[in-house]
Amino acid sequence: MWNILNQAGIDPCPRRSGPAWKQFLTAQAEHIVAVDFLHVDTIDLKRIHALVRLEHRSRRAHLLGVTAGPASDWATQAVRNFLLDTDTTTMKFLIRDRAGQFTDAFDAVFADAGLSVRKSAPQAPKASAPCERIIGTLRRELLDRTLILNEQHLRRTLTRYLKHDNMARPHRGLGQMPPSPAEAGPPSPVDLAGHRVHRRAILGGLINEYRIASRSHQKPAGQTPHPIYEPHRHGSGRSPRIAGVPDRRPGAPYAGAGGAQPPAIG
Repeated sequence: MWNILNQAGIDPCPRRSGPAWKQFLTAQAEHIVAVDFLHVDTIDLKRIHALVRLEHRSRRAHLLGVTAGPASDWATQAVRNFLLDTDTTTMKFLIRDRAGQFTDAFDAVFADAGLSVRKSAPQAPKASAPCERIIGTLRRELLDRTLILNEQHLRRTLTRYLKHDNMARPHRGLGQMPPSPAEAGPPSPVDLAGHRVHRRAILGGLINEYRIASRSHQKPAGQTPHPIYEPHRHGSGRSPRIAGVPDRRPGAPYAGAGGAQPPAIG
């Protein structure tokens, strides 16, 4: 092939004058936002769509809207409503795919806000990997475990989960810090032996958040601290138990009073 092209006088393709896509994402991460659609099937087999926006550097995700008819006019109005109350001074680039809902009018809304629109390559989900990961997280941790009734139910569910994701869920790319507290730096280490830990159920117990109780609720010195519930991992097949209490599940080692072993039979 090279001989044919060389004999025809066709030179090789010149090198890129600008940075590669990966270099662009790394260098401009704090100025990039991405948008994408995800779909959910309700219990009566109706499909609902949600539009999600993600900030690349901070990993903060926002719900732009929920609808059963994701037309281009709806998508344009959804981003217009969101940008009315959003500070865009640090945003320079918008990454989106080539879905039919993202029209020239959609791009014009971001252009008016000072953002330059970048389209990802066709059928290339890795071109916007952070946005694809948050959508995958929503499916694995929330939507695959929840029966959605209608648009209002999906809107409430996604709004509550994204609040948890932005304020409490650790992110590996942020050093196991949630997106919002990560900007203030890691917290100081705390000795849990002298504190009580409160567990708060989110979305009916699908997710749990753990916080240190206020000082007015701490136990006096010398008393046994409040037991801490070990987190229950999805798919492990084990139920959560209280730390410090003997494990009575089948197959667990015996721990009698004072460490005594079970009496011999026969």
